[in-house]
This record gives sequence, structure tokens and C-alpha cells, in this order.
Amino acid sequence: MKTSQVPESSPIALADPPLCVAGTRPEAQSGDPAYHARPRSRSTSLTPGASDVGRSVYVELSHEIEDGLVTYPGLPPARICDYLSRENSRSVYAHGTEFQIARIDMVANTGTYLDAPYHRFPDGKDLCQISPADFCDLDAIVVRADHREVRSIDTSWLQDLELEGRAVLIHTGWDIHWRESTYGVEHPHLTHDAAEYLRERRVKLVGIDSMNIDSTDNGDRPVHTVLLGAGILIVEHLCNLGSVPDTGFWFSAMPPKVRGAGTFPVRAIARVGRL
Repeated sequence: MKTSQVPESSPIALADPPLCVAGTRPEAQSGDPAYHARPRSRSTSLTPGASDVGRSVYVELSHEIEDGLVTYPGLPPARICDYLSRENSRSVYAHGTEFQIARIDMVANTGTYLDAPYHRFPDGKDLCQISPADFCDLDAIVVRADHREVRSIDTSWLQDLELEGRAVLIHTGWDIHWRESTYGVEHPHLTHDAAEYLRERRVKLVGIDSMNIDSTDNGDRPVHTVLLGAGILIVEHLCNLGSVPDTGFWFSAMPPKVRGAGTFPVRAIARVGRL
């Protein structure tokens, strides 16, 4: 990486800050065979040991974000590189002290992300305006709708369930296709009537482990329109939902406070058990 001159006014304000370009990280890139050979992240086990009785177990429900990741077909890949590398930082700090400061260039629809009303409506709440009570420690329920059995998930999959005030997470198993060319093709999704049913049941949040909560066969997005129009947050591209129980857990998907943005990656977590 090119060495930058450091102004005296700030030891880390680089005069010529580097831009992230493909292939600038030493790790394997998405186009390399070594990249696809990497093991996928594993979820936390739900089987408690003797010392775990009465403790919470946390289950990871979000995908990793790394350089080269394309989440939504047609959108640019994430670019992650060094703004200040460890090597270059040695000339800035005292002997034996070094840091890495990353630079990240990505669209907001990257990885596992949350949609706020502003994503769909210009007068909707953005990420600064939504309340933590709407995305943190929510009583949750999982709806099992296997993609091998159903693609268009309608109201019949939601009836007779206690939904009010809950995070409703749709488990289709489609995350098995993550990073494959088939991920964005004929993916499972909710229907318009399912979205209206969830709105009527006054749910807090709806998530899905698929490429989109709406069908992408055309330009209509009725599920986004209905849910975000009612202030119900959406989380897409979840994973590992097969590792959590149907009920009896709490769901969190926390985005940063970004003004003027309606979407951003989250660390989605299920907490099973007591605090």
C-alpha cells in the first residue's frame, strides 16, 4: 500500500487516504478458490452444560460481511481495506505500538440488514428515529415454512399463532444458498395477504432468512409497503434459524444511528434463556 504523509495537525488524518479496490486485502478474495473453501460460520449450540444452567445462550443469526461480498444481485460488492495499516501506523505511534484502521465502502443493503420505514417512504422514520424497543430484546416466534414445500408464504402459515407484540421470524432454510448464484432466483417470500395479517396482529418486527421478504418477480413490493407503512421493521438475510426454538427466546437486530438512511447491516442475535 502507498505510504501517505501524515499532517502534524492529526497523526492519523492521512493526506492521501487510500481507496478500497478489489484485491487489496491479503486474505483470500471472493473470486479465489481458497475463499469458497472457507468453512461457514457455525451457530452457537443450544445444548447447555452443567455450568450453563440458568444462563443465556446467544445464537448468531447474521451473515459475515467481508471484502467482495455481494448480498443483493446487481448491487456493488463490499470493499474492506486498510485506511491505516499496522505497518504504516508504526511511524505514527510509540515504539511497539501499532493499530489498524479499516476503511469500508459498501451499500447499506449488505449482509444481514434491517429496513426502517425511511427505506420505503420519504417521510418514514430513519435509523436515527426508530426506537431500540422496536429491535432489541423482542419476544420472538419462529414460523417454519420450508422452501422445499412453499415459495409464496401466505396467511395460512401464520394463523393460530400468538403474534402480537412479537418479532416474527420466517424460517425457510433458504440461507443454505447464501453466496451461491441460486440465492436470488425464485427465493421464498411472504405474500401481500400475509403482510396484512401481520399488520393486523400488530407484530413488532418481521425477519426472514431469504434474499427478500417480497417476491422479486416484478417491481411490486407489497410486503415492504404494508409492513414499513405500519412502522413494522424488517430484517432480511437471516441465517441459522434452525438453531433456535419456535418460542421462548428474545431477538435483537441492532443497527447504528445513521441519519438519512433507512437500511443498514445488523448483528442479529437470538438470546435463549434468562439474563
